[in-house]
Amino acid sequence: MSATIEDAPKVGSVPTFTVTLRVARHLPADDGTADTRWDEFQLQVHGTDRVLDALHMVKWDQDGSLTFRRSCAHGICGSDAMRINGRNRLACKTLLKDLDPSKPITVEPIKGLPVIKDLVVDMEPFFASYREIMPFLITTGNEPTKERLQSAEQRARFDDTTKCILCASCTSSCPVFWTDGQYFGPAAIVNAHRFIFDSRDEGGAQRLEILNDKEGVWRCRTTFNCTEACPRGIEVTKAIQEVKRAMITRAF
Repeated sequence: MSATIEDAPKVGSVPTFTVTLRVARHLPADDGTADTRWDEFQLQVHGTDRVLDALHMVKWDQDGSLTFRRSCAHGICGSDAMRINGRNRLACKTLLKDLDPSKPITVEPIKGLPVIKDLVVDMEPFFASYREIMPFLITTGNEPTKERLQSAEQRARFDDTTKCILCASCTSSCPVFWTDGQYFGPAAIVNAHRFIFDSRDEGGAQRLEILNDKEGVWRCRTTFNCTEACPRGIEVTKAIQEVKRAMITRAF
């Protein structure tokens, strides 16, 4: 049993404690097969360390073959999304002290996407859906000579969905996505929402037609997994419902 934070020894004024990191390993072979297993690592950590810090300790000091994605380490790039203790989270935002250090901390790749190696998944299916909803401003007419203005109320209409960092936490937490790889998924719908309700955009009808596909917005079962998984606090399920409503009323 690992020590609790309260009982932990201190280095200077900062308490340290021991945790067990249990990491899912997926090691592909040349013949197309893969060795899938769990490896455990004992680490001496601080309460303010994050899961990303623990993964760095393993890779730098114990097993250099451990493979995972990370970039900014500040919850902005979204590259280190993974399942931590059975929940989708960003490793760079999850403090070890907020987990139960007396039990092994499990880390595994997000679900629903092909695993390339260890904690790294193939994001191409995710980004293919994102590209399909045309995530860019669509306008007609001559190029403007000044910026396109919006009121604060117009901006507020889609402000929440501008926060998406494309980490795939919401999409890979969706049971429909797990069982149906053709489903657009919450992240694609959220990014469509961002433009459908933008007063400057003229491509809303096109996006709604794309999402009206059998693998589009109607596949959502409103389980709220996506909203709970979003590290940016986006009301994902609400955005999906607003897109459904716009599909019916054609008011956006």
